[in-house]
Amino acid sequence: MTLSMKDEILKRFLLANNTPISGQHLADELGISRTAIWKHLQTLQEEGYGFETIKKKGYLLSSTPDKVDPARVTSLLTTERFGQRIHYLEECTSTQIIAHELAKDGAQDGTLVIAETQTNGKGRMARPWESTKGKGIWMTVIIRPNVPPSQAPQFTLVAAVAIVNAIKSLYKNFTPTIKWPNDILINGRKCTGILTEMLAEMDRVEALLIGIGINANQQLEDFPESLQSIATSLSIEEQEPINRAQLVATILSYLENYTNVYLSEGFLPIKALWEESSGTIGKRIKATTLREVIEGTAIGITESGVLEIQLDNGEIKGVYSADIELT
Repeated sequence: MTLSMKDEILKRFLLANNTPISGQHLADELGISRTAIWKHLQTLQEEGYGFETIKKKGYLLSSTPDKVDPARVTSLLTTERFGQRIHYLEECTSTQIIAHELAKDGAQDGTLVIAETQTNGKGRMARPWESTKGKGIWMTVIIRPNVPPSQAPQFTLVAAVAIVNAIKSLYKNFTPTIKWPNDILINGRKCTGILTEMLAEMDRVEALLIGIGINANQQLEDFPESLQSIATSLSIEEQEPINRAQLVATILSYLENYTNVYLSEGFLPIKALWEESSGTIGKRIKATTLREVIEGTAIGITESGVLEIQLDNGEIKGVYSADIELT
């Protein structure tokens, strides 16, 4: 991980656990002047970080803004690859767009693009995605699995399993469920969307862009009126503020782990985990595809991730891509 000097300094304070750090010690350790240390601390204060000067001991990090900057995320990371390169922006059009360019330029496996807000966030089928500034997780992970293009859709399910289990590990007041193929719901309301895009040649995937949008700290009034009855946030459901950097680091850990499981053991272990958290299986649903509307009972997913729907006449249909509505 190559952090900027400012982020390297901040990371050391974040890891110090409320212990003062000597400016001279920092300067010696990082090979820069005391004046440079002071200037970086001034910049951090302008960005919302608070520092106190403790006599004969140094500086103490006294307050932190709720940001998902590289220092905060990397101070919590436990991964080997995912998140070891971070492109952080206060604002961007879409993390998917930036990740696409980075992937074309050779960005390594596990590179993270994350922003405080998006001006042109997109969901599936180019639908707009509301990206409230500083309240959610708006990120894209670039992964480079050695798989054929036909297996790319399964990574949406890998990501869903990773996210839902990361959420379960952190919060206890609710149980998230997965709505096939790419949504995570809490009490029937959407809190997370996943968008998987692919760069590929005929026979192999060059890169997958796993776009993840999570409503983390929004309150009801943060959503447009049209979404207030169908959307929710982790904070609303947990009834307390969410540490977004901790959530990002935890998701990256689960995503790396389940990607490794998928690549070494295939889809079956992921399928079992997906079905365990599914809010779709066993429910009567309406699936709207590009060609038809299918109504019936969702009975499971196949070994390739295709949703199986049993019609009223007993016939079973496989759905590769559709909008799903519980009926």
